[in-house]
Amino acid sequence: MKRTLSQIAEMIPVKNDITPFKDVNVCGVVIDSRKIEAGSLFVPFKGEQVDGHKYVEESIQKGAAAALWQSDVPNPPEHLPLLIVDDCLTALQEMARSYRKQLDIKVVGITGSNGKTTTKDLTAGLLSTRYKVQKTEGNYNNQIGLPLTILGLEEDTDIAVLEMGMSGRGEIEFLTKLACPDAVVITNIGESHLLDLGSREGIAEAKLEILQGLKEGGLAVLHGDEPLLMERIHQFKGNVAVETFGRSEANDLYPTNIVQLDHGNRFKTNASIESFELPVLGTHNILNALAAMLIARYLNVPFEKMNEGLAGIKLTNMRMELVEGKHGEKIINDAYNASPTSMIAAIELVSNLQGYEKKILVLGDMLELGPQEEQYHLQIGSGLNPDKIDLLFTYGKLGAHIAKGARTVLEENRVFAFTDKEELLQELEQHVNEKALVLVKASRGMKLEEIVNSLQK
Repeated sequence: MKRTLSQIAEMIPVKNDITPFKDVNVCGVVIDSRKIEAGSLFVPFKGEQVDGHKYVEESIQKGAAAALWQSDVPNPPEHLPLLIVDDCLTALQEMARSYRKQLDIKVVGITGSNGKTTTKDLTAGLLSTRYKVQKTEGNYNNQIGLPLTILGLEEDTDIAVLEMGMSGRGEIEFLTKLACPDAVVITNIGESHLLDLGSREGIAEAKLEILQGLKEGGLAVLHGDEPLLMERIHQFKGNVAVETFGRSEANDLYPTNIVQLDHGNRFKTNASIESFELPVLGTHNILNALAAMLIARYLNVPFEKMNEGLAGIKLTNMRMELVEGKHGEKIINDAYNASPTSMIAAIELVSNLQGYEKKILVLGDMLELGPQEEQYHLQIGSGLNPDKIDLLFTYGKLGAHIAKGARTVLEENRVFAFTDKEELLQELEQHVNEKALVLVKASRGMKLEEIVNSLQK
C-alpha cells in the first residue's frame, strides 16, 4: 500500500489533527519493530508481555514514515507523524478493508481443515502462468495476518490468493467479508478445531462461513465427497455457482490414471486429455490440485497451461518436503501440522512408496482434538500395517497413545515412545541409513522440525 497520511486518514477514523504530516508518504505496513523498512507504517499492539508503543519512536528513527497510536495509551509523542486511533487492531483491519475496495483485483479465498496452504500454493502457481499473483505468505491467515497480506498487495497485482484460518466460529466470516473474494475453496472437513467447535458438523458450518463474503454470482469450489459440505451448500440462500472436486465420479472434476512417482504423482482427469505431473508427495495432494485447477479454469487458465504451472510450484516449508539426512536417509518433513485425516494420509503415502528397505515413522501429538483426543491417537497406532511400516517413534504425552495402539499390531521392539527429543534423536540415529525413509509429522506446537534439522546436520 502506497498512500499519504491524509489518504490513510480517509480510510480509518483518526482522532488527532494530522495536518502538519498530511503529505508524508507511507509504503507498506509493519507490526514488528525489528522488521521496519524505509517508509513503512508501524502498527503497535498492546500485548500481555510487551507494548509495541514503546518502540514507536525507535521505529521512526529506523526509517518508518509514521505510526499508529492507540488512544488509551498515554503520552503520544506529538512531534512525530502519528495517527491516533481507538484501537490499533481495528484500525489495521479497517485500513485493509478500505484498501481492498480500492484495488482492481480478483481475490481467491481458501479455507479447510487440511490442505489449505498446499491448495493456496498450487492455485497461485497455476494462476501465475497467466497473471501477476500474490498469495498469503507463511501462516498470515488470521485476523492480523490477512489484513497485513491485503495491505501488502501491489496495485498492479491481478489476483490475490488468500488463505483463511480459524480457531472458532465467526472468524472465517470476518475474514471473508474483509477480503470480498470472487471465488472460494473449502478443501475438506477434518478434525482440527474439534476442541473449540465440538463436532465435524460444527467445523463444516464454520468453514462455510467463507460464503458470506463471496461476491454475488461468484464460484464456490467444494470437496464433493464430503456430505457435511454438500448438505449445507444446498441450504445456502445466496447466489453462488458451485463446482466440486473429489475421488468419486459424481464430482465435476475427479482424477483418473493415478501413478505415484518418487517425487510426486502423475494423473489425468475426467475433463481433459492432458496428463498432469504434480511434484508433491501424497495422492491426497491430487485433490488439492483438482481444487486449484477448478479455480484456474474459472479464471481462464486453460488445462493445456496447467502443467507449466504445476512444474514451478513453490510449496510452503514443512509440508511433504522431501529432504536428505546426513546418513543418506530420505526424510519427509511434514512437521507443520497434523490431524487424524492428514496423519493417515501421510502414513498411507509412506506405506506405498517403493524402493526403501526400512520405513520409519516419527509421530508427535495432534493437538486441539477435544475430549476424544486419546482415542484418535490410539487409532492412528492400531491402524498401522506391520508389513509396510518397520519402526515407530512417538513424541509427547498424546504420542504415547499412538505407541500404545501400535503395540497391538507391531512387536514391542519396533515401537519407541519418548517425551524427550534428544533421547528420541539418539535412538532414531541408531536405525537410519541410506536405504531408510523417515516420515516426521505432528502438530505445529510439537516443533518436530527440530528432529529433521538434527538428522540433516
